Amino acid sequence: MAKSRKSVFVCQDCGYESPKWLGRCPGCGAWNTMVEEVVAPPTAGNGRQGGISLGLSDAQKPRPIGEVEIEDLPRYTTGSGELDRVLGGGVIPGSVILLVGDPGVGKSSITLRICADIARRGKKVLYVTGEESPRQVRMRADRLNALAPDLYVVSETNLETISAHIQNVKPEFLVIDSIQTIFRPDITSAPGSVSQVRECSVEILRIAKTNGIAAMIIGHVTKDGSLAGPRVLEHIVDTVLYFEGERSSEYRILRAVKNRFGSTNELGLFEMRDSGLVDVPDASRLFLSDRQDSSGSVIIPTVEGTRPLLIELQALVAPTPYVPPRRTADSIDIKRIQLLLAVLEKRVHLAIGACDVYVKVAGGLRIDEPAADLGICVAMASSFANRFLRPKTIVFGEVGLAGEVRPVAQVDVRVREARRLGFENVVLPQRNYEQLRESDEAGGLQLFGVRTLGEALKVAMPKQA
Repeated sequence: MAKSRKSVFVCQDCGYESPKWLGRCPGCGAWNTMVEEVVAPPTAGNGRQGGISLGLSDAQKPRPIGEVEIEDLPRYTTGSGELDRVLGGGVIPGSVILLVGDPGVGKSSITLRICADIARRGKKVLYVTGEESPRQVRMRADRLNALAPDLYVVSETNLETISAHIQNVKPEFLVIDSIQTIFRPDITSAPGSVSQVRECSVEILRIAKTNGIAAMIIGHVTKDGSLAGPRVLEHIVDTVLYFEGERSSEYRILRAVKNRFGSTNELGLFEMRDSGLVDVPDASRLFLSDRQDSSGSVIIPTVEGTRPLLIELQALVAPTPYVPPRRTADSIDIKRIQLLLAVLEKRVHLAIGACDVYVKVAGGLRIDEPAADLGICVAMASSFANRFLRPKTIVFGEVGLAGEVRPVAQVDVRVREARRLGFENVVLPQRNYEQLRESDEAGGLQLFGVRTLGEALKVAMPKQA
């Protein structure tokens, strides 16, 4: 008599397993995400007795941490300075990188360009595509000028066949485009399911670590912008990169949300052209290229990792007969705008509560650091009073609920970038002003140290004739 197959119901969002179907997943709370999947029978392990591996070598045995040898991790460049910056200096052999982004944002384009640049440096590269034919990849490579003799392309979705290709080609850099199309024949669920994505990713990780191959996995995102598939995929890989940007915009932003070999604070900026995505090394000059002086426009120096950026923040405050008034923010947390509006009305006595408020960051860069608080307040007050700021002025500082202006970090980097781009005036917290006054970073700049929000508004917006 044949044995009946065992099946479980798995959530396609978080991977929660249940012996019966549920309308709502207990793990993540999502509705109608439980899908039945057949469980493969466990295989007998080799070289085990009582659940404990035998014959451990000296390198596999536990050792005091002080006796563990350390060495500098070898890196090689991808050919893109922006991507190398986000990765922490380049690609490490044996590492697994997950690249995630919306459809059409440029994941395949930048990946193919990277493959060609690495192949031109004498390293073998294998590009595995599960969504396109080799002819389509070749057409894109012609457009991007991404042809190289050591760049190999194969269209395959069976993981066992992909493993055989890896053994034959022996690449030093591997690309899987995309993980949602790859499947293992011994798992009965469909490609893209939780079981397939998890098991295929683990096998790719094993191949990369065993053979010292740097692997890049391309993943899809859901409607809310999160990674499609189980969240465990982010824990398996070494680095997770997110591509941000609208398809109608020519700029793309690359962020690292996880990096075992570098910082997660770095940011890469790319521009979409006919020849594909190209690096933008001087982002500050790019963001300010179309700026015009007007009320509600403020220049804020932000720092992303080690990189200073000067960006334009625009605010529009207009009276409205509707109740309640609208609060709209682009690339800034709306709760943060509401908090700063309350501080302006309570501490500076600005009757801004009955007005519609719109705040936007030019270029689409998202601002999260508290150093932008003072600039946001100055921009909203400037638009409300319809008054211009001092010419060639930057503003930064953290604003407290009592209306005080608090100091921020890396003030010398911000001021140095402003001086490089020709700015002359700086409105900053008093404690940061005292720090700069004793250094040479502020040479040629006029500094205005402020302690309160009201004082900052008077300094940033002098009375006009």
